[in-house]
Amino acid sequence: MVTLRIFCNFARESARIRQMIETSILIFVVAIALFLAFLIWHMHNKGLIIKSDDEDSHTNVVDKNIECCGEHDVCEAETLLTLADEIIYFSDEELDAYRGRDVDSYSDAEIEEFREVLLTLQQHEVSGWLKSLGLRHIALPAPVREEALMIVDDFRIARRNNRNTNNQK
Repeated sequence: MVTLRIFCNFARESARIRQMIETSILIFVVAIALFLAFLIWHMHNKGLIIKSDDEDSHTNVVDKNIECCGEHDVCEAETLLTLADEIIYFSDEELDAYRGRDVDSYSDAEIEEFREVLLTLQQHEVSGWLKSLGLRHIALPAPVREEALMIVDDFRIARRNNRNTNNQK
């Protein structure tokens, strides 16, 4: 009789321990799921997750008529420094194959791939494209880089002249 009572107590304790373990595992799984959901949401809001839809591959391009907001020491629209960490694609996903390459290691055909993308861009998009390539760790071939920097410089000069003309009125 004593043995039976000990066995029943042991069985009840085992069932209670098993239930506590199952509850703990469930809470742990729910906590991990919530953490992963928060992490994905955070990465999406920070722009670390890029949509792969073709319709979204040319989004977030700076409007050419945009004026400097005046909130920064250096206007984001005029600098080639990367102030944001969002990667913007300019229908140039194929250039990701050149990630990590040295500037001088491109063949003539590869240089032409970069030049083709550059020539499809509007003047006000070139600085954003250069920033995007930098964030993607893609080194621009030297000849194309010179062309792109001349376009950016021409855009800056035209923009400053436009501002000066507007200020004089």
